[in-house]
Amino acid sequence: MSVFFEILSAINNPNQQGSIDQLSQVVHSVQQLGAEQGISSSTLQTVLSSLGGLLAPALKQQGAVAGGLPLDNLTELAGAGMGAGVLSSFLTPELQQQIVQAIAQKTGLPAGTLQSLLPGLISAVTGFLSMGAGKSGVPGSNPVLSAFLDSDRDGDIDLGDAFKFATRFLNAPG
Repeated sequence: MSVFFEILSAINNPNQQGSIDQLSQVVHSVQQLGAEQGISSSTLQTVLSSLGGLLAPALKQQGAVAGGLPLDNLTELAGAGMGAGVLSSFLTPELQQQIVQAIAQKTGLPAGTLQSLLPGLISAVTGFLSMGAGKSGVPGSNPVLSAFLDSDRDGDIDLGDAFKFATRFLNAPG
């Protein structure tokens, strides 16, 4: 849940990119992807949880290779609406296939469905993670990305829960 708390912190920090509008756009895009494929919200949450667990090691590896710079670039690309480019920039076709197969096995969804969802989900995830990036000219690390890479230092990363809390937050009774 610390990823979601970092999102809330980013929304409240004028030096970070996060906003309620951005959170709403990301959550809506994930919900729309699920609805277009007839995927229930609970299955979509499982897909996101699985995806997060599979993406974190790939992002950590990218960060280790070049001292974190590619991670900053990925979240900047996402913030600029370049999600499809983000997918190919750090996920090889082989890794994409492994991700699809692992999620298909866990959820029972057809691999073809997941393959078609992957670019949109990756775009949403990177959009979510970019919320912690500093605004232009504001130096500093991205606490949302850091929390995602190991939210509570136990190796358990759950994007599904973060999206669930974001949905609840956005739909809270006024």
